[in-house]
Amino acid sequence: MNKLYEEYIKTESLPTLFCPGCGNGIVQVAAINAIDELGIKDDIACVSGIGCSAWIPCYLKLDVIHAMHGRAIPFAEGLKLARPEKKILIFSGDGDCLAIGGNHLIHGAARNIDLTVVNVNNNIYGMTGGQKSPTTPYGAVTKTSPFGAADEPMKGAETAMALGATYVARWTTAHPVQLAKAIKEGIEHKGFSFIEVLSQCPVQAGKNVMGTKEPAEMIRRYREMTCVCKDGEEPPEGKVKIGLFRRDETKVEYTERIRASYEEAGIAAGKGGQDG
Repeated sequence: MNKLYEEYIKTESLPTLFCPGCGNGIVQVAAINAIDELGIKDDIACVSGIGCSAWIPCYLKLDVIHAMHGRAIPFAEGLKLARPEKKILIFSGDGDCLAIGGNHLIHGAARNIDLTVVNVNNNIYGMTGGQKSPTTPYGAVTKTSPFGAADEPMKGAETAMALGATYVARWTTAHPVQLAKAIKEGIEHKGFSFIEVLSQCPVQAGKNVMGTKEPAEMIRRYREMTCVCKDGEEPPEGKVKIGLFRRDETKVEYTERIRASYEEAGIAAGKGGQDG
């Protein structure tokens, strides 16, 4: 049996709820590789909301909070404020993170709190039947857009940058090595990290969004439809930009600002508001 599989996967909880060909397994392995390379298994906690991708950390032998729909980031913020020494890794889908959880993304990014968000974007609400999500492509037919989606799709990585996230990247399930490296860098980064992952959903998004239900074909298309651009460059027409978009180490992290304000007021953190 694979060494990392034995060390990190709760085999008693298998099989997973993931559909055959789903990209969640690729994301899960990328996260495991990043955590193992950093050697932080005992120093990391995972938080997720509701949705297919929210189940990713639930099969790991780690501290995990499986929270409410759209509330992964505020739960993680509370954990980080209570245990600032912990590394916090969040798994959240495009609906969970950008729709019902969009308000929390705004404040988490603006605060620059030290969290790493892995936004698994499969362009649809997969677990609840295939409704249109914030990232569903324009014109795509779904359960809630039978005549074609009329909204322009949100761009998760670009949105996070506009909100102030200090580490931002986008990769796909066709780039597992680069994804693992980005998750590792996001965890190491002292600030709000946002990593968007374009991920296949053969069951719900396959036919209507990508025109195929074959997982291998969907992954092949991710390779063809994406490109890594140099700083300042825009992708060619019809291509999606992937890679590292931002890494700003100059902005002070939120819990450090909180701690500094306590010290200025003569308050010792963790002492119930009393001096140390």
